[in-house]
Amino acid sequence: MQIELLEILRCPKSGEQLELRDATYKDGRVESGSLVSKNSGHSYPIRNFIPRFVPASNYADNFGMQWNKFRQTQLDSHSGLPISADRFWKATGWVPEEMAGRWILDAGCGAGRFAEVAVGAGAKLVALDYSSAVDACHANLRRFPNLHVVQGDIYALPFAPGMFPLVYSLGVLQHTPDVRRAFAALPPMVSPGGKLCVDYYWKRLKALLNLKYVFRPLTKRMSQQKLFELLQRRVPGMLRTSQALGRVPGIGRVLQRLVPVVDYTHLYPLSARQLEEWALLDTFDMFAPHYDNPQTARAVRSWCESAGLKNVEVFQEGHLVARGRKP
Repeated sequence: MQIELLEILRCPKSGEQLELRDATYKDGRVESGSLVSKNSGHSYPIRNFIPRFVPASNYADNFGMQWNKFRQTQLDSHSGLPISADRFWKATGWVPEEMAGRWILDAGCGAGRFAEVAVGAGAKLVALDYSSAVDACHANLRRFPNLHVVQGDIYALPFAPGMFPLVYSLGVLQHTPDVRRAFAALPPMVSPGGKLCVDYYWKRLKALLNLKYVFRPLTKRMSQQKLFELLQRRVPGMLRTSQALGRVPGIGRVLQRLVPVVDYTHLYPLSARQLEEWALLDTFDMFAPHYDNPQTARAVRSWCESAGLKNVEVFQEGHLVARGRKP
């Protein structure tokens, strides 16, 4: 943890400022110690450079597991392709010049695929996740002096309100227990005149016919390790089947929907090895989460407007994207 993070950290229970105690340092950063609220005495540990405001185990354990197993898979610096950057810039509509040197919140950073884009643009980025994926994010991006990683709960964010000119949450909110409440936690974090961008799985007939909803009642209850081992054995064969079906003239893309595997063959110019790795990662991501709650365009627009956001836009860019500006 870097000392400047104390400027914006607050106790998620009392809202009080936090004091650093019993700190040990390495390479100019706080490696371990405690953050204690000044009056109420609530205490939160710092372990391996990361402030921890949540229990070690929680409903997002599968994400911690997958992002630590696939720590670098979706990072553009690893794939050699601007897949994450393209999605980030198209969804947010932001430009690097408005990010440089400003506090920005990544709510649900995972292993840091979008955090890499933001810190690369010069943002003072706070990368927050509920799961142990924060360890993968820190390992991936600790070379950036403008990165701050926090393990925290979106329902009890450990920050002073209105501190972030820009806030985004991509690929996350549909995996929370109460999506509307999770979204509602974000606008208070945005500073006046600031911008918010979120996205969701889109709740429409095409999405709800996805075979994952047939299997998820079983797979989300399985041991995460057993599910991963099962998919590790099955995904390569399913991917080859999907690729073969995709070559059938006229109806190939329809036939591919009969195979419960994520296939990026026609979407990204990945190598054969990368296609298999991305297929395993995102097929596990499809079946493992405890929560999977797609949203309608009408609902997400109404949430933005109820939060007082202006210039609200709701559109499809891979996912259902909603963005707006705080007055």
